[in-house]
Amino acid sequence: MDVSRQQAAASHDTAEGAQRGPRARTKRLMLETATRLMQAGATPSVSEVAEAAEVSRATAYRYFPSQAALVQAVVDEGLGPILTWQSTSADAERRVADLFDTAMPRIEAFEATFKAALKLSLDQWARRQAGTLGGEPAFKRGHRIDLLKEAIAPLKGHLPPRDFKRLAQALSLIFGVEVLIVLKDIWGLDSRRTMSVAQWAAGALVRAAVAEAIDGADSLGATMAQR
Repeated sequence: MDVSRQQAAASHDTAEGAQRGPRARTKRLMLETATRLMQAGATPSVSEVAEAAEVSRATAYRYFPSQAALVQAVVDEGLGPILTWQSTSADAERRVADLFDTAMPRIEAFEATFKAALKLSLDQWARRQAGTLGGEPAFKRGHRIDLLKEAIAPLKGHLPPRDFKRLAQALSLIFGVEVLIVLKDIWGLDSRRTMSVAQWAAGALVRAAVAEAIDGADSLGATMAQR
């Protein structure tokens, strides 16, 4: 279930190109039904989606063998154009800003869906800790890793690998539905202020990483000159 955004985008494109015939229509109906339920705040099982879509359970499980597979498909639908995001800019800070401009409004539009997916992830974590998850397939999240690494790609040759990874990790704290939970639900910010704070924090992190790398290079140069 832990697939890259390129794989997810390819699967999405394949699905878009196969919207013909009863099988494709049934799968589309299930996805639309699951999206509607998740946008309403639910985290439906495959059986619940089948019932709401008036599809037999046997048919539903042929398309989505587990709740994790179903939720992953709905999440990928919600992400939509985010999965294929790219930038031609050579400036990492500008690329990060563009990614946030592209992704965050979409994430907010499907906020309930992504919160439902987060709820499933947390519920599975709790059951895994308690030893009651059994053989249920895990719902894993990982698109933001590829997206953020792509956004800061121009820095790959300028930051040590460990620092490059650390920057992507730091940016992941303020990218995704979690930032909406913190800034909207806890701080009570509106959409505009939420995006403003997220963009400010992202820019600050990129600039700090670059400045730290420059300072480190200057210090190394000074040390070498003294030898």
